[in-house]
Amino acid sequence: MSWRRIRHLIRKEFIQLRRDPRMLRLVIVAPIIQLLIFGYAVTTDIKHIPTAVIDADRSRQSRELVVRFSNTGYFEVIAVMERPQDLAPLMDSGKVQAGIHIPRGFAKSLARGESAPLQIIVDGTDSTTAGMVLGYASGVLKRYSEEVMGERLQRLKARLTRLPLVEERTRVWFNPELKSVNYMVPGVLCTILLIVTMVLTSMAIVREREIGTLEQIIVTPIRATELMVGKTLPFVLIGFVDMVLILLVATLWFRVPLRGSLLLLCMLAVVFLLTTLGLGLFISTVSRTQQQAMMTAFFIMLPSILLSGFMFPIENMPRVIQWLTYLIPLRYFLNIVRGIFLKGVGLEVLWGDATALLAIGLVLFTMASVRFTKRMG
Repeated sequence: MSWRRIRHLIRKEFIQLRRDPRMLRLVIVAPIIQLLIFGYAVTTDIKHIPTAVIDADRSRQSRELVVRFSNTGYFEVIAVMERPQDLAPLMDSGKVQAGIHIPRGFAKSLARGESAPLQIIVDGTDSTTAGMVLGYASGVLKRYSEEVMGERLQRLKARLTRLPLVEERTRVWFNPELKSVNYMVPGVLCTILLIVTMVLTSMAIVREREIGTLEQIIVTPIRATELMVGKTLPFVLIGFVDMVLILLVATLWFRVPLRGSLLLLCMLAVVFLLTTLGLGLFISTVSRTQQQAMMTAFFIMLPSILLSGFMFPIENMPRVIQWLTYLIPLRYFLNIVRGIFLKGVGLEVLWGDATALLAIGLVLFTMASVRFTKRMG
């Protein structure tokens, strides 16, 4: 294998990339734009939920409770009514996603020390959003109940010398402020790296075949192995450039903490690139046109993203699908990137994911190399 010929191939790829402004924008500008869009759009935080209040009690306590809901920032009260039947038209039209029904006698039940019933009504069309809205509402009601109970206990202190209490102290590790951007942005980094490197690798080789230059290269003294290395190494460099740009945006713009080793992240990113380039190379051997390569790439990318745990927990998937996710390289790289970013863990924790990723990468790249060599032969 001649590195001189490989060097000339790499130089040819970068010259071709420089002469194609659209491809240059796709490689450099598009990942940053995607990260900015996904970083703000792909979030699990829900705020300003349009809420209607049915206040049949009209007491100081009921008004105070409504203010508590509004002050959280999660609920935005857009309508106050007295009859429960007035809520249905707003829920049907989608103008309201949540309803708070405070029945008559709410304040009197609190004054007597009894349980005060209260109903939370949620639009369950989107089950994920509905579950989060119920969680926010439960948190507000829990804090309000604790304050009411605290006031009653203060009045009992005069009669009790010692009052047994259970004090709850909670602590959130790794993401104390529970910012979804800290969880989603590292995942976006992984998906963009997958998309850019796999699509570019598959389309670059197919483009050579379409315009007829691949056959001209084959008749030269360049061997199939040298051609494969020369066509894939530029995209390794491009992948690293994209990763550096994305890391800068993630840490400087979105303020996502990078608690782990940057060197370890780069080393394991090389292993991940081994899988994406192997997939791109394999796609190039089964496609004859750039359209076929693009469709095949998206056919692989969509299940990879959906089943990797990027947005949906793998534990909630059916058992058969969970077994299938072990074949998806993005699953392991997501665990690695999020572990390094948020937990600051090292190879002593990530060795399992790193080993699985390396094994899958070697298998994919070997299969793609064998098929590529046969096609070139």
